[in-house]
Amino acid sequence: MATFTRSSSTAAVLALAAVVLAVLGGAVEAQQLAPNFYSRTCPNLARIVRRGMASAVQKERRMGASILRMFFHDCFVNGCDGSILLDDTSTFTGEKGAGPNANSVRGFEVIDAIKAQVEASCTATVSCADILALAARDGVNLLGGPTWSVPLGRKDSRTASQSAANDNLPGPGSSLSTLISMFGNQGLSARDMTALSGAHTIGRSQCQFFRSRIYTEPNVNASFAALRQRTCPRSGGDANLAPFDVQTPDGFDNAYYQNLLQQKGLLHSDQELFNGGSQDALVRQYSNNPALFSSDFVTAMIKMGNLLPSAGTRTEVRLNCRKVN
Repeated sequence: MATFTRSSSTAAVLALAAVVLAVLGGAVEAQQLAPNFYSRTCPNLARIVRRGMASAVQKERRMGASILRMFFHDCFVNGCDGSILLDDTSTFTGEKGAGPNANSVRGFEVIDAIKAQVEASCTATVSCADILALAARDGVNLLGGPTWSVPLGRKDSRTASQSAANDNLPGPGSSLSTLISMFGNQGLSARDMTALSGAHTIGRSQCQFFRSRIYTEPNVNASFAALRQRTCPRSGGDANLAPFDVQTPDGFDNAYYQNLLQQKGLLHSDQELFNGGSQDALVRQYSNNPALFSSDFVTAMIKMGNLLPSAGTRTEVRLNCRKVN
């Protein structure tokens, strides 16, 4: 039988209290993120998340892009706090129904499945926000992109804000100045913005978000517009999908930037990065240097992932990513 000293008993009580506080929630001090945050409390975390994402991507390669987009849309609203995962309640209207998210952000069931496996291994220990951060990284890597050490230690929010999602997330019709400004509001530079936009080397968009571009904008490649018009008519078919990158739609590479040089950006906001503005030179660099794009993308992803709720925000480790404890 183990023998407990007074100091070890005190440590155990403090550890238990920390778990209870994490689960029940409360105003917390500034979170300190570190890649080894769960090395003792949940050593199998990375393997569990990787296995879940590998299964999801094997079933549908598009899911890698979907989870990456979900992470981006989470971090831009009050920090990377898992708020996008919350369902609506009687006390708040969540972010899932916001304009940039409604009927387009997807993959919630993938995060649910991974969370269930994590809870089975490490009860009430790992936040949904951290699971989403790891899943986004693995989705990129499973599609041929880079990998990186994800700083961990986030906590989950106890509320969500549809209005903040509507206000903080740039739309598909955004101008370059708007993009730079909205990313700047999050502490992200124009270079970060251009690198993170490279996430559109994977994934798809709905017709309703690029219809105006392919029918009315002058800086669009004619053959590209004609190709997209086949499945995106002038009216109807709003939810019809088209890949951002027709060359390698599910391969994470630098083809997105090569497409921009040919005026084959799918969204207006995509082509704004190469339209005679301040980011033209960087787009050319990324189109010719995949290693530079990869390095800058990782740097920007880590920087974005470090966005956290403001000090004093009530947070917790949610047991179910869709609702507060």
